Amino acid sequence: MKRKFNYPNVTNVAQILLDRNYSDIEHIVKNRLKTAPQFIDKIELEAELKGHNGCVNCLEWSTNGRILASASDDFHVMLWDPFTHKQILDLVTPHDGNIFSVKFLPKQNDSIVLTGAGDCKMYVFDINRGNDVPIRKCTCHSQRIKRLATTPKLTQIFWSAAEDGRVLQHDMRTTHTCRANDANVLINLKNHINEMPEVKCIAINPHRPEQMAIGANDCYARIYDRRMLSLMKYSTVVDSKPNEHDTDNVRCVQYYCPGHLSRNKGTVYSIFNQKAITYLTFSPDGSELLVNMASEQIYLYDLNHPREPVFLKLPKFTEPINGTNGTTVKNGEKIKHKLPPEVEHMKKEGNANLEKEKYLQAIQQYTLAIRKAQEKDCSVLYLNRATALMKRNWFGDVYAAVRDCQRALRLDPHYVKAHFRLARALLKLGQLQDASECLAELIKRFPSYAKNHGVLMLNKDIEAELEKQRQRQRERPQESDADQYSMNELTWRAAALDYQDRFVGHLNTKTDIKEANYFGDANYIVAGSDDGNFFVWERDSGMISAIYQADELIVNCVQPHPYECLLATSGIDHEVRLWSPQMREEIPVKHRLDVVDGTVNENQNRMQSDPFDSLAPDQAMCRAS
Repeated sequence: MKRKFNYPNVTNVAQILLDRNYSDIEHIVKNRLKTAPQFIDKIELEAELKGHNGCVNCLEWSTNGRILASASDDFHVMLWDPFTHKQILDLVTPHDGNIFSVKFLPKQNDSIVLTGAGDCKMYVFDINRGNDVPIRKCTCHSQRIKRLATTPKLTQIFWSAAEDGRVLQHDMRTTHTCRANDANVLINLKNHINEMPEVKCIAINPHRPEQMAIGANDCYARIYDRRMLSLMKYSTVVDSKPNEHDTDNVRCVQYYCPGHLSRNKGTVYSIFNQKAITYLTFSPDGSELLVNMASEQIYLYDLNHPREPVFLKLPKFTEPINGTNGTTVKNGEKIKHKLPPEVEHMKKEGNANLEKEKYLQAIQQYTLAIRKAQEKDCSVLYLNRATALMKRNWFGDVYAAVRDCQRALRLDPHYVKAHFRLARALLKLGQLQDASECLAELIKRFPSYAKNHGVLMLNKDIEAELEKQRQRQRERPQESDADQYSMNELTWRAAALDYQDRFVGHLNTKTDIKEANYFGDANYIVAGSDDGNFFVWERDSGMISAIYQADELIVNCVQPHPYECLLATSGIDHEVRLWSPQMREEIPVKHRLDVVDGTVNENQNRMQSDPFDSLAPDQAMCRAS
């Protein structure tokens, strides 16, 4: 494909956009609807940007939002005007591997473009020069480069993350000779992990650029304080036994991981549901980290109010004076009081859906009821939601049920059913000792339940699983982690913090570049999916707001515009698609799905099965991404 300009006799592309008369476009921009719920409901396909001849693996908005960059398996980077839907530039790169990341260096009016690819090479281009010759090249990485990172607060520095387990720091103010004496290795996971670590993604906190988050081919999101790291020379980096180079500052990093995955670190997953982080990003205000995990869900971590994983932490037990399980204690007797009518209706709707095994709807109704009810009324709602989560049993559901049982008990320490259900959830989660202790505490606190049939059967189930565990340990003693991880790595993993919220429904098993991002001033979460759709969730409730069909096979990239209610998506198809609120009478609903429950259920069922069963030939071609 030849280099193509839509603006003859001019080579300074960035200046074109700065000098143009934007009065008409400004009028359009001002009339773009903000991301209030009633406008999110009106999102539809605005335009398709055609030009690539391969899967479009990455999208990036310029700092000012006037340029959209896309990069593809065809080794081309294309720059687009998102308001006129015109191609500005077709940049033919020297890459001979799929381009996985494209970034604007936030300097010189976004005229510097960075690329990283599957050929292990990274290039820097100045689009104002009017040619395809890179101004900088780096071949230091020994495996595929998956992501690049920049920050507006540091306009001369950027970072590359690759499957060789390394993060490199690049400074445009200095010359660079690959694999020589340059000290440009910032992070090397091989110094702590002896099982082929791969860095899959990277992000910089927009308000605290010293904070760098990376995701790897495991379930741990890592946030480093770059001020505590020293750049290493490539030639001196140790890649052998992890304990031999264990000199890093133990306080330089904090790990984040869903509790059920951090506790079950010894769990062996099949090759078809390996846990890896495909994308992570900080919230616009830098207070949260959003993580999209392969063969799992999307998790949100609160950085300002971190939480420890919770399994068995029963509240202090005293004789009841006032109950919160929808009851009032009078003369030693519990008298049930009614929930507010609207909350009671939501609860009944949830119960009806639970009986019909419509678990998604049941969970949504209980969630709405919890948001509407006063805190003192919520214990029964949390417990009912825990029941629905355990019955649904998607990835992470049982641990979410454990957390709900704990919430119910914090509100009402005398809630017998909450004790019982917590013990059962811990058993189902594989936390056998905790389950045994929880059940024992139930009997101690409520002696009249010692001979209860349900309690006796649960105790029998726990003892049977404990005996199986003891038998396995006799037959196959557990291997020590000391041979696989450095002492620092073990310390970091043991201190991993738990998630605040999660978002379920999409499918992320077939590619390792699937994104998840904040949308609408962080009021919504958006992500692509293996079913060819992209999902929109309400940030506060975690419920699905809408699902849109955006690709024939897989949506990998969903990039919101930095200022407007505008989304760009891409995936296996060769087109880039733009989405914005549209007037229904002018553009009918074509891409928004009517059946949400069926789509979500099918995705979650597929997540726990072999993803290659339905892999089409053209999908297999893009599987490397």
